[in-house]
Amino acid sequence: MMLLPAAASAAPGPATSVARFSALNAAQRSSLLAIARDTWKFYATDVDPTTHLPLDNVTFAGGSATPTGYGRYTSASNIGVYLWAVVAAKDLGLITSAQANDLAGATLTEVAQLRRFDGFLFQWYDTTTGHVIRNPADIDCTTETTPTFDNCYFLSNVDNGWYASGLIEVRQALPALQPVADALLAEMNFGLFYDSRPETHCNVNPAVTGNQPTGQMFGGYYAGLPPDVGDNWLHYYHNGALYSDPRISAYIGMGLHQMPGNVWWRSWRELPPPAPFPDCQATDPDFSWQGQWPMPGTWVTYTDPQSGQPFPVWEGHYVYTGSDLTFIPTFAGGMFEGLMANEVVPETSWGSHSFGRADVRTARVQIKYATQQLGYPVWGMSPSSTPDDSGGYGGFGVEGLVFPYYGVGADASHPSQGLSQCHGCASEDVVTPHASFLALDVTPQQAYANISTLRSQYPGIYGVDGFFDAVNPTTGAVGHRYLVLDQSMIMAALDNALQNRALQRYFADDPVSWAAQTYLGLEKMIVD
Repeated sequence: MMLLPAAASAAPGPATSVARFSALNAAQRSSLLAIARDTWKFYATDVDPTTHLPLDNVTFAGGSATPTGYGRYTSASNIGVYLWAVVAAKDLGLITSAQANDLAGATLTEVAQLRRFDGFLFQWYDTTTGHVIRNPADIDCTTETTPTFDNCYFLSNVDNGWYASGLIEVRQALPALQPVADALLAEMNFGLFYDSRPETHCNVNPAVTGNQPTGQMFGGYYAGLPPDVGDNWLHYYHNGALYSDPRISAYIGMGLHQMPGNVWWRSWRELPPPAPFPDCQATDPDFSWQGQWPMPGTWVTYTDPQSGQPFPVWEGHYVYTGSDLTFIPTFAGGMFEGLMANEVVPETSWGSHSFGRADVRTARVQIKYATQQLGYPVWGMSPSSTPDDSGGYGGFGVEGLVFPYYGVGADASHPSQGLSQCHGCASEDVVTPHASFLALDVTPQQAYANISTLRSQYPGIYGVDGFFDAVNPTTGAVGHRYLVLDQSMIMAALDNALQNRALQRYFADDPVSWAAQTYLGLEKMIVD
């Protein structure tokens, strides 16, 4: 194993070294600004006029010019990315700074009144009342008075990470709202989601009940039912795959000094083989069922720049079958798993050998697989609405289902050659526009061309408020729905593409950014 030295400083302070973005010509920029203008119209319909909370979705069945259905519920993620969208609209000149202050301020005033736990938002809220609900169209949680393992008491790690990212963007982009954003962020301690139980040099700790991967983040927390009491741990899981959307919480949790660097090193880039120590071989999990196994790679020991503690890390990668394209897989092959964090965290600038490179490779895998293996005229798979007006939502992603998959016990003689860690967790028959916009930062010309092809090849995918959420690239069937999550990813991507990575620069100027800049620069995750 190779030992790398600690970084010179654990906290370099506010970072402004975000690379300039000027990859689009004037005509392309004009076209994208027009899309931003249409997309922004959606929010006038989407945001509840009384609570100022963003609705999860609005349906325009059949491509109607007026709404035919409303998803009157919201989440921490929805609130956080709506704040992104307000900032983006201000940056793009679609609203004034005063209007942005009014819109974001009204939402944050309501958020301050919502039922929370240690500042964290629960899973679902009714947008008409602001009450916590168990699930969409389900009970009001005021009827549940005893903590229970359901969504009335569940706090999502990743959703609250996106919510916190929205607060960070607001306090940098809208100085008048900094006091309220600071106050809401100050209530939150992401250490709540960190599994701080004793660690070993193995991938898991067999001394902890359940052979747990300690040092990682829990996927969530049940208020009043902590994981270290009785058998509560049975209801908890870990966000062990670092190259997925929950890493936003690691960036922020470490940046706020609420999680140690351990969470970075103990989380997995790929699902690893047993750690290279004799006592780990029998107790570390067997991940031979994953989408690609065996994989090339090596164990590298990194020294944490804060604690000086050494950590063995599996630095592996997947290889696109029949090519030399190497990449880090997401769990289910979805674009936002890989690229959503880059909308605010400057991964392409700070992680050119780590997650920034992984982001570029994710887009290349998506393009190559959809166009060459599946023969689609467009690409971009990510969880989205189904391509119909049923109101369904599905997991869509590039899993490489056409490639050989052996499953548990795969070895060099019987390899698995998929493109995601999970086989069969997503289907590959739906394209969503937000995936192309996420790729603008990493493959700008190919992303712009794909956006144009989506609109010309499937004219029904574009409505009064911009791109509808989903299309079946074979049949042309469209899901005539707008999701505030996906529309806000589009707005964020357009702000970054047209305003020189504005959202990334806001994050970089925030004190919380020191951790992302430090840790992204330490690794070479993909070595060609």
